[in-house]
Amino acid sequence: MLRIPMLRIEILAQQPLQTSAMLGLVLAALAFGLLLIFFFVFARYFGLWIQSQLTRADISFFNLLGMTFRKVNTRAIVRSKIMATQAGLSDPEMTSEALEAHYLAGGNVQQVIRALIAAKKAKTISLTFREASAIDLAGRDVLEAVKTSVYPKVIDCPPRGSAKPSLDAVAKDGIQLKVKARVTVRANLQQLIGGATEETIIARVGEGIVSAIGSAASHKAVLENPDVISKAVLAKRLDSQTAFEIVSIDIADIDVGANIGARLQADQAEADTQVARARAEGKRAKAVAVEQENQAKIQESKAQVVLAQAAVPRAMAEAFRSGNLTILDYYKLQNVNADTEMRRSLAISATEAAEAREPQGS
Repeated sequence: MLRIPMLRIEILAQQPLQTSAMLGLVLAALAFGLLLIFFFVFARYFGLWIQSQLTRADISFFNLLGMTFRKVNTRAIVRSKIMATQAGLSDPEMTSEALEAHYLAGGNVQQVIRALIAAKKAKTISLTFREASAIDLAGRDVLEAVKTSVYPKVIDCPPRGSAKPSLDAVAKDGIQLKVKARVTVRANLQQLIGGATEETIIARVGEGIVSAIGSAASHKAVLENPDVISKAVLAKRLDSQTAFEIVSIDIADIDVGANIGARLQADQAEADTQVARARAEGKRAKAVAVEQENQAKIQESKAQVVLAQAAVPRAMAEAFRSGNLTILDYYKLQNVNADTEMRRSLAISATEAAEAREPQGS
């Protein structure tokens, strides 16, 4: 009876010891897990943090951790900030938060930093981080724009691979000239956003060349001084509202084409001939129509004569019945007609004989 209570007391005394041991194990496991997580996080960002600290990029460890939660490429941001710091870019707007914002907006952060470095090295280009990021977000290659601003770019007019190998224009004397030009342009960073592209430059230069040749009095004057075209085109300020600044326009090749004026005159003469033929054909058709009408009238008159002649026998028969015409009168009338026909035939025979003798006598 006394042993059973003593056993219960021992068991109750051991339960607090087991609970505290389990709690200690759980705390130890949590501490080990946290230590393991901290180790992995530290191992992942330690290299980038050390690089930023050694290069004075000033990107904190917690900022790197926050970039991961914001789904930002930490390596691209750190490298961009290091490049900017090492290159001596001192734009106050170019903070790590601004770089993150530009990355989240879909921009190319490293390309923007490279463009700013190139602009600073050139010493003649004024470009801020705000302008560079705006150009990049507009879809333009900001680094290529800076390079084009430092080293001018040559554009062929017309471009290579186009349907027409040359620009064709006609001078006032009607001679066609075939021209190839090369346009040297420099990027205008201030108008790169919203400015027209290379296609607009090519179209404007082509229009200017055609206009300059068309206003020339003779093609010989253009062949003697091709720079007249370049000066006339440059004077029109064709690079306004474009992303480029025209440095020079050089005539690479100029050839003489067809005589368009003579061809147009020949075509006009052929057209005039066709018109004259059409008018003559109209007059001829009208004359033929009038002739056909006259022939119809003649036939109508002959028909009326036949009708009149057909009425003579009826009139004579009526005269016979009425007694106004006798048989003797009818025979006399027949004799007169026969005598008239004989005289007419003799006159015709004499006239033909006289006409036959005239050539022999001459």
